[in-house]
Amino acid sequence: MLTPAAASVSAQENPPGGPETPYVDPDRAYLFAHMMKGDYGVLYYSVSVDGLHWRPLNGGRPVSADYHGHASIARGGDGRYYLVGNKGDDDPLIRFWTSTDLIRWTPYGTYRPDLKAIPDHPHALARIGAPKLFFDTASARFLLSWHTPNLDGSPTDPERYWGSQRTLYVLSPDLKRFDAKPRRLFAWDMATIDTVVQPNDSGPGYCAVIKDERYPSYAWVTGKTIRISCASTLTGPYPPPGPPLSPNFREAPTVIRSPDDKDWLLYYEQYAGTSYGLSKAPTLAGPWFQVSGNSGVPEWNRYEMTPGARHGSMIAITRRQYDALVAAFPGGSPP
Repeated sequence: MLTPAAASVSAQENPPGGPETPYVDPDRAYLFAHMMKGDYGVLYYSVSVDGLHWRPLNGGRPVSADYHGHASIARGGDGRYYLVGNKGDDDPLIRFWTSTDLIRWTPYGTYRPDLKAIPDHPHALARIGAPKLFFDTASARFLLSWHTPNLDGSPTDPERYWGSQRTLYVLSPDLKRFDAKPRRLFAWDMATIDTVVQPNDSGPGYCAVIKDERYPSYAWVTGKTIRISCASTLTGPYPPPGPPLSPNFREAPTVIRSPDDKDWLLYYEQYAGTSYGLSKAPTLAGPWFQVSGNSGVPEWNRYEMTPGARHGSMIAITRRQYDALVAAFPGGSPP
């Protein structure tokens, strides 16, 4: 049994908020495919061995001259990686690339969604925002989602454009054949963008991580925050989402599992391009708490993000893939 003096010394050696050494799996790492502040839509890479401390590859330069979009990567049932993007919200085409090694991306095809006569979303504008990919191993199908508004902005109410955004989706076995016209993923009368989907680890079905796109002045306190809704099937019905997992004015969520498989790490951008925040939970159902980072006090920081990183997606990779990426895109600072 420790004496009071010894207990005091022991407590001071690891005080609350003190430095921590994150767990590293020698066989596992992470890739963050993203854009950069001031270079919107262009593809950059950052990597991490612990899911918390990130460094840029390729000397902080782009890794593709061809890609444009909000990078979203999914690994298909054939073992290949698929990347989705578009040239801008006014691009009528959703574009796909494929890769076997995450180093070389080859154009794969395009899809032109029919935005006319979408059920429960009349008069949809010809706008396609931030296409995202999820491959569902249970059904061997891709879920392709994006957001589309049905109201223009106006000088008196510019926010109505964003307030009319709804998440749309289609399913496909191969990103060549699409089995139906686009439909709304959520039935709620609420603006949503930047939706990503994960299998539910705390129950059957799936969890959709969304940005509540309503303006905070109209929907305090949930407006412009990251929230989660879970359903028993991939396409729902999804119940109204739970409480905010982030502060206001956060978007572009991406989620990975920690190397020790004890926690989910949910990253989100404080826009426009200011910094990244992080929330953490043992299961997608929670409980969630915010992690300290970007504080300006290094010993308080639990994570470090590539400065200037913006929208993108994180995926788990092997250490062999990590080594290959570092060799293919040298010039970053050491881990």
